[in-house]
Order: sequence, then C-alpha cells, then structure tokens
Amino acid sequence: MYFSIRTTQSLLANLWLGCAIALPGSSPGLDGSQIEDASTIVRDVAVIGGGASGTYAAIQLRQMGHSVVVVEKEPLLGGATNTYYDPVSGKYIDYGVLIWQDIPEARDFLAHFNISTTIEQFSNSDSARVDLRTGENVPPPQGNVTEAMLRYVDQLLKYPYLSDGWDLPDSVPEDLLLPFGDFVEKYDLAPAVETLTLYAQGLKDWLPYPTVYIMKYFSLGVALGAQNGFLGTADHNNGALYEAAREELGEDALIGSTVAGMDRPANRTHRILVRTPNGYRLIRAKRTIIAAPPKLENLQNFDLDDTESDVFGQFESSFYYTTVTKLPGLPAGLGFLNRGADTLYNLPPLPGVYTITPTLVPEMYTVFYGGGEKKTEDEVKESIKDSVLKLSEAGFNTSEPEILAFSNHSPFELFVSSDKIASGFYRNLYALQGHRNTYYAGAAFHAQDSAALWRFVGNLLKTIFD
Repeated sequence: MYFSIRTTQSLLANLWLGCAIALPGSSPGLDGSQIEDASTIVRDVAVIGGGASGTYAAIQLRQMGHSVVVVEKEPLLGGATNTYYDPVSGKYIDYGVLIWQDIPEARDFLAHFNISTTIEQFSNSDSARVDLRTGENVPPPQGNVTEAMLRYVDQLLKYPYLSDGWDLPDSVPEDLLLPFGDFVEKYDLAPAVETLTLYAQGLKDWLPYPTVYIMKYFSLGVALGAQNGFLGTADHNNGALYEAAREELGEDALIGSTVAGMDRPANRTHRILVRTPNGYRLIRAKRTIIAAPPKLENLQNFDLDDTESDVFGQFESSFYYTTVTKLPGLPAGLGFLNRGADTLYNLPPLPGVYTITPTLVPEMYTVFYGGGEKKTEDEVKESIKDSVLKLSEAGFNTSEPEILAFSNHSPFELFVSSDKIASGFYRNLYALQGHRNTYYAGAAFHAQDSAALWRFVGNLLKTIFD
C-alpha cells in the first residue's frame, strides 16, 4: 500500500512538473534541470524567513489547521535572537533579542513551548558614560529626564495607530515627518534623548531620521515596559523558544536553505525551488508569506514584478552587529555607554559601539555595534577592540578583549525618507499584502520588536484566512 501510493504521487508530481515547466510566463529563475532533480513538498502556505515573524506565523498556521513549510537561510530559527552558552559557568547569555513586551501574544507563545519567564527591569544607573574615541568621561544628561520622557509619551499618545503597523493617515502628521533632531527641539526633549536612543540601537545617526521611526522603536508598549518591566526568559536562554519551535516544525523547517527560484502566479499554485543542504526541493503552495527583509539584494530569486521591485527598491537600511565579549579587569556589574564628549546630546559618533553591558557571567559582556556603512566582520571586531581598550584612558583597568560570539543583523531597520512617507510609501507597501497571493511580515512591515511582530502576524493571519 505505502509503495503504490508513493509511486502514484511521484508519477502525478512528475506529470504536473512536466506541464508546469512549459507554462507561458514561468519564472526564468526556475531551472528545469534542478526541478527535475527536486523532490516535491506540497503545503497550504510557504513561509520564507524563519525569524521572529516567520516562525510565529508557521506555528500559528499549524494551530489553525493549515499545512506549512518554512525556508530559513541560517542553520537555526530565530533571526535576531542569539544566545551564547558558556560551558564553564553553565549559563546562557542572550546577545540579540534580550526581552519582549509583556503582552498576551508573547506570554502565550512562550507558554506554548513551556518556556519559563520572568520580568526584567532595565536601568542605566549602573553605567559609566565614556567617549570611546578618546576615553574621556562624559557627564549624564542635563535636565529632568522624567519630565522630558513624559513629554515624549504625550506625543506618542497622539498616534495610537503606530502600535499596530504603518496604517498612516493619507495626510501624514507633520510631526511624524520631522527630523528627530527638530522634534527634540520642538518639544524640549533633550534630557530624554539618551534614553530614547539607547532603546533605538541599530540606527545610523538618529537626529536626521523621520521622527516616526524613533516612535516605532520607542513605542507606547516600550514605554510601558520601561516603567513596569519587560518579559524575559528565566534562564536568559531566549534561543530555547526557537529550538522548541524547530522541534515542533520538524521536517517542515528547511534550515540552512535558500530560495533558488520562484513562480508566484496570482491565481495558481506557487512554485518555490529551494536549495537545501540535502539537495533541491520544490515547494508547491497555495500562498506564500515572505518574512525576510525585503531589500532587493535579498529577493533576487523571488520572481518580483515591477510593482514589488519599485516599492522594495526604495528601502534604505542600517547595519547592526552584536557580540559576547570577554573583558577582564573591569568593575563587576558596571556597564558602559558610548557617548560623544563633543557631540549634540552627547550622541556617539557612528559607526561605533552603542553599549557594553555586563552579563551574569563574570568578565563577559554584550557589546552592540552599528550604524554607518557596512563593515566586514573583521573590521567590526577590530573597531570594538579599539573602543574597549580606550576604557583604560578613562581610568578602568582592562586588557585585550576576546570576542566569543558574533552576529551580523544587517540589513537592519529598513527606512525611507520623510518625502517618500508623505507621498504614500507605506500605503503602497501595504497594498502588496495579497498581491499575487503573497503576504509579508517582518520588521519592515511594523517594527524591530518581536512581541509587536507576533501581534502583527496574528492579525495578518486572521485577515488572510477569515
């Protein structure tokens, strides 16, 4: 029985493939010889990208009764979630996604995999401010930080729709389009700049960005978390969430795999040729969800039409790198904020280190670096080492750092200019939802915030399948 059914399925698949290859308008990215060698996967939905959005979408789709397959280029799921295990102490160190908003979607997702959680509080009170170009100590912000933060939150409250995505009014409010530096001056937010920008790591120079991007980073949800605490894992092993998801998905997660070609007709089954560690696979799916960063260089084999290419081609991005670094000799429990001694609001010149934060493991720190133009891994590591050694000129006893773990999160924080936002860029971006039976998720469609993305994806799936 098993042999006869599998044989019949194989014959039907081969017949279908033979017809499909000859279809007019077939994507030139689908190589006939590779298709012939590829085994076929038939699913309701194909999810491209296994980061926070893609993994959540896959798990939710299965719970909704839909079959799914996930394609992820990295050897594990989780995207920006990175966890390092220290074999000496037996402890974990998160150095990508550190915490989540404490919202039902996050609690339910973690509870589904029996991940123990705790409430994390974040403070800069145990941090020294140092200009890591010179080793000069920098004073804390002048003025009343709390009052400035309250003024910022008052402005956030004017735009509650930012918590749900990019569904902006046709006439985008002028304040959202102001360069953030102008917004700071307009509402007397100078004492709050340090706090706001520390929560918005991964950006280039913050001050020229349209204010709406800062508000998407430091949202109402983040403001609540800053006051009441964020959700974290009890053992600081956020990667366990995605290990559990990988186990649940089983063979439906094609990790270490990349898209070799696509054919996404609007009214027929999608075909996605995937290069996996075990050879080519051909996915046939009714719908496709793309949860990878929609930069053109990432989508070269995605069968984009002119409409999709025009929208995605407008995105710019930043670069962001995270590390676990061993730094002997520093005072236990003390963190460091990179500040500019001679810059407006003491913002650090970028590209450069944002923060150096102690972990629960002695002498081990998370070091976050980014902004500016793209660098090689060796260039970033060398710059981090140079910056850390400058702490000696600030009076701290430190020696040559050892980078134990490194992750490149580029391209990061996709953005466009104020003029493009005002001209309806995000309206055009959202118009792609459902175009050619393809849907989109990920930070570019909402925010660099895993919990907020889980809520966004849940709402998107309801829209697709209700």
